[in-house]
Amino acid sequence: MLPTLNVTGSMLLVERISTRSGKLRPGDVVIFRSPETPRKIVCKRLIGLEGDQITYVVDPQSGDRCETIVVPKGHVWVEGDYIYNTKDSRNFGALPYGLLEGRAFWTLPCMHAFSVKLVLFASNSSVLAWKMVKQPEMSFKLCNKGKI
Repeated sequence: MLPTLNVTGSMLLVERISTRSGKLRPGDVVIFRSPETPRKIVCKRLIGLEGDQITYVVDPQSGDRCETIVVPKGHVWVEGDYIYNTKDSRNFGALPYGLLEGRAFWTLPCMHAFSVKLVLFASNSSVLAWKMVKQPEMSFKLCNKGKI
């Protein structure tokens, strides 16, 4: 998600209400379970919703060949901001809506040179609690187990 998210780590505040209520819009930054590796949580930009017509460059590194797709019912189209090095809907196709975990509503640069693991608990329309912990790898994970 370069240049939107920092290489040394960014803190994302994520809410889960929009994905459950269907209030997502193109341009939103979303996190979701990878369709290729379900244990992995991925962060990408939402480009299109079901029924939208999307035109995309198939392989930006080797040419300008474009394809057009209509996003199927129950799916969304996601793409990374850095198109030359990203795994997104151009690779794995339209993403099933059920794999969406949340929508980022605030991005803060990380104060330290380590990536961030963000733990969120949300109820209704408010975030009840969140915390940051050190994490050596550059990935985002959601923990939604237990109650506060």
